[in-house]
Amino acid sequence: MKDQEFVEYVVKALVDNPDQVKVDRRVDEMGVLITLDVASADMGKIIGRDGATAKALRTLLRVVGMKNSARVNLKINEPEGRADNGGNRVPNVPAPKVEEEEIGGQSYMPAYNTSDIDAVMNDLKSI
Repeated sequence: MKDQEFVEYVVKALVDNPDQVKVDRRVDEMGVLITLDVASADMGKIIGRDGATAKALRTLLRVVGMKNSARVNLKINEPEGRADNGGNRVPNVPAPKVEEEEIGGQSYMPAYNTSDIDAVMNDLKSI
């Protein structure tokens, strides 16, 4: 099994949208570069917790490369926009303006719009 076929086989087994998996192979002076594109809804499955799945895939790909006497690297392209619940890409849009709230008779300005889940998750990850 060749390196490109190997990546395609493994990734299609991991994702929910195998028809959106695209694997390109390019050879240059640095060796072989495998470029992977998946649906944005499947990025988490490919990256894994703390990058563990991507690291394991790269390790296995290195072994396949050694078997074929080639240096093989994997680049995972980040999809544009974010995924809606159906896995479709939607363009990034600016967050709505944050309004001052009144809580218990006092004015309160939240640090971010609580409807912006991405900002909340990023703040939680930095703790």
